[in-house]
Amino acid sequence: MSQQREAIDTYLLRVMNTLLTERSVTRAAVKLNQSQPAISAALRRLREITGDPLLVRGKSGMVPTEYGLQLLDPVQNALREIERIRFQQHNFDPATSIRVYRIGCPDYLNALFVPTVVERFREAAPTAMLEFHSLGPSFDYELALEEGKLDIVIGNWPEPPEQLHLSNLFVDEIVCLMCKTHPLARRGALTLEQYLSAPHLAPTPYSVGQRGAIDVHLARERLKRNVTVTLPYFNVAPYVLAKSDLIFTTTRSFAEHFARLLPLSVLPAPTNFPPMQYYQLWHERSHYSDEVKWLRGLVADAMKTISEIAPAV
Repeated sequence: MSQQREAIDTYLLRVMNTLLTERSVTRAAVKLNQSQPAISAALRRLREITGDPLLVRGKSGMVPTEYGLQLLDPVQNALREIERIRFQQHNFDPATSIRVYRIGCPDYLNALFVPTVVERFREAAPTAMLEFHSLGPSFDYELALEEGKLDIVIGNWPEPPEQLHLSNLFVDEIVCLMCKTHPLARRGALTLEQYLSAPHLAPTPYSVGQRGAIDVHLARERLKRNVTVTLPYFNVAPYVLAKSDLIFTTTRSFAEHFARLLPLSVLPAPTNFPPMQYYQLWHERSHYSDEVKWLRGLVADAMKTISEIAPAV
């Protein structure tokens, strides 16, 4: 009997973790891409090994036993260590990788960042796959990193989550973008009063509870701009500006890019906004992965290239 209680493997650990978090054999089967009878059989084995039911029926479904809840943390810690061992691939070669790499990226970087990353990725890892995932208020990117649904996230939020790893990518200047025929564009400069009273276009925040860097800075200075239009799609903003009297506060690289394509003007910001710091975030679960280390390096090199070719201030 004692030998049987020691016979627990990685598969059973994953099943136990999923059962205790999902609290349903059916949902655990779906999440693990297994049949329901297979998960039921695994639960029986786990009950024999631990000597505890682990999950019992409650008023509104299955609930973990007290011992089951006590096991959740050590099981998750064990899985993280196993993941760390599994990802230590010292002979990793991107040229032969068949992995799917996933990057969470706000759409304001799409025009400049994505083409460069795709170019580098295809050259280095022709048999691998690359997926970009958009970010939004309803998407929990921290949980996605924790669960391995994303490898890295690119961001520039004023207060990134402290529990995630971070490496800085590049810094960009804040400017104002508007239609060439805008009355303020013809003057070639904005006063602070003109800036605050003019109608503004602003992006919808990319994370729940997060304000954008522009409004965070203005609030610290006890200032508030007149935002009259918000958009969830950052790259649509330049096309809206070309047909409106709105002002868009953004980075110089973004503004200069679209000013070359559309009848737009770029003006200096009338207040000393701190430079926009771009960075990449990742979770501890992938910190030791050679594959994700390589991806982080590729992104860093791509961002360096973008910052070097961006128009000078």
